[in-house]
Amino acid sequence: MKKILSLFLTLGILSACNEGGKDSVEKADSANEAKADNTPEAVKVDEATSEFLVKAADGGLAEVEAGKLAEQKASNSRVKSFATMMVSDHTGANAEVKSLAAARNITLPTAPSEDNQQKSAKVNEKTGKDFDKAYMEMMVDDHKKTIDLFEKAENNCKDEEVKTFIRNTLPKLKKHLNAADSIYAAVKK
Repeated sequence: MKKILSLFLTLGILSACNEGGKDSVEKADSANEAKADNTPEAVKVDEATSEFLVKAADGGLAEVEAGKLAEQKASNSRVKSFATMMVSDHTGANAEVKSLAAARNITLPTAPSEDNQQKSAKVNEKTGKDFDKAYMEMMVDDHKKTIDLFEKAENNCKDEEVKTFIRNTLPKLKKHLNAADSIYAAVKK
């Protein structure tokens, strides 16, 4: 019976991951829903925690991708330095999210969502000072949304280890937002 259940679960997850037209986040959400439906109550992860980890991974992947782009294309040294900080800090946070998710059997996206990829592509179309301005504007907007995501998750997640990660990460995200605001104010002139 366990082998049949395991085979059914594996096939369900594989089919969820291979659904055409879905982006990486949608595939992760589908896989997690399939797992949740077949996981005993005693080991289930609350939905808020699962959704938070997926969204945090998506945002983190997008920050690293955009940061790498800005490291190459930015013309302003402050923008380049900020991009390097984004790559470093979000790579570290992504590793923590991945570890938390793995311990909870939560599938994460393997690439940024289509929405995040489109935002980066739009910024990538710019050059010079226009690129710097567009990248920093995106960083201000993204960090406001990320801080909101983390603050809501701190109130809604039931998992204390995830809440500790949130509490430890929020000050760094707020530092990023303050830096992004300052740099954006300088480059948008």
